Amino acid sequence: MDREYINVMEEIVVTWVQVLMSGMEYQTFCSCRKCKNDIITLSLNNMPNYYVTTEEGRMRIFENLNTEENRKWINKRIINAIHVVGQYPKH
Repeated sequence: MDREYINVMEEIVVTWVQVLMSGMEYQTFCSCRKCKNDIITLSLNNMPNYYVTTEEGRMRIFENLNTEENRKWINKRIINAIHVVGQYPKH
């Protein structure tokens, strides 16, 4: 089923979790599918949603979120989620 809407924040978080989990700093953390999904959902539960229905809207929201301050804010929440899931894995 094709969705006619997307959450731009979800796209950003999924991408950043993949990048962070493949980096040297987080090699000691489990990167199985379950843990990655837990990290993504925990992160998203602590962030606002930005749903859009067009590519135009997606690009506009992405540009608005793509500031140094927002990147740091998002990154901090993802890193926190990595540590929480690392301490309490559910697999």
